[in-house]
Amino acid sequence: MEEERLHAITNLLSSHEPEELLRGLALIKAAMPLTGPADCQQFCELILPLFYIDPLDHPEHVSVIEEAIAVTAALGESIIPILIQNLEAGDVKAQMVIAQALGRMGAPAIEPLLAEFQGCPEPGCHNFVLFALGKIKSPEILKAVPSALDAAASTDLEMRDTATRALGKFAESIPAGGLSDDLRTAVISRLYRNLSDTNPALRAKAVRSLGKLAKYGHLVAEERAALKVTLKRILGEDEHFDWDRAYVVRKEAKEALGYA
Repeated sequence: MEEERLHAITNLLSSHEPEELLRGLALIKAAMPLTGPADCQQFCELILPLFYIDPLDHPEHVSVIEEAIAVTAALGESIIPILIQNLEAGDVKAQMVIAQALGRMGAPAIEPLLAEFQGCPEPGCHNFVLFALGKIKSPEILKAVPSALDAAASTDLEMRDTATRALGKFAESIPAGGLSDDLRTAVISRLYRNLSDTNPALRAKAVRSLGKLAKYGHLVAEERAALKVTLKRILGEDEHFDWDRAYVVRKEAKEALGYA
């Protein structure tokens, strides 16, 4: 890479002005066709500090963060290890942005993320891995279902919550019939169990994910009928009139009923 171009990019990305940061990202984007893995990794290191910007404190930087995510995802597979290493950094703002960038990288990020899921002992790290996996739009996300299924049964509430949401996101990308009968049954069973959780946000995600299984063709006729009965019970539309007291759960149930 030309030293002059690198110097210009470095200076622009060291700025606090959104316009200059966007110019720096534009220069990286323009240079991509002529760069190899080493250059891409160098670009990634220059972009990473932007992920730590707090958009609540600096709303004028929202467009910068969004563009940084897009440019980072376009840098290619060579930067996946750098992103995963920084996923363990512990800064929630950065972790959310890094997870989005990894998700946009698609199928090539699945195996590295699953390896991180297995190797990282921290529940917080697991949650961001699952969040990233949920952003991936590829049939190959099928590989992540067993890990999410285990996490959806975790004793950690946040992990149960994130994994329950992820199972529904996976259903959007896995073709109908792509889940084996055993795996499909296990997912349905776990989501029904999470419908009994004391946490209403988790119950709402379980309802949403069951609705997505129906919407994307992962339920057979009998399972769709059973889901319809369950949703009507949640809404208080059956003979028992014993609806779920949480509005957020009933809201998700009303939408899911359209797919059941």
